[in-house]
Amino acid sequence: MIFLKKIGKNKQLNELLNRIQMNFENNYKDAAQMNLKEYEDVLRELKESGRVKGNDRQYYEDKLDYYKEQMKKFTHKDQQPKW
Repeated sequence: MIFLKKIGKNKQLNELLNRIQMNFENNYKDAAQMNLKEYEDVLRELKESGRVKGNDRQYYEDKLDYYKEQMKKFTHKDQQPKW
């Protein structure tokens, strides 16, 4: 029987990722960007303290890169009126 290690098991980071995703999907631009900044700060602290390592570290860094890329032009000025 093979047991697979669960990747991405840090509760604090997962909660922040959920908030980012919910705000992103609901088009709450300011909240999503604020959550992303908070996520980045918490991830940095956890990496520096050694509480996120190996595959988990890579998983959370990949999520950070993904959301940074998605939010490059995620501002109110880029929003076009639909009327």
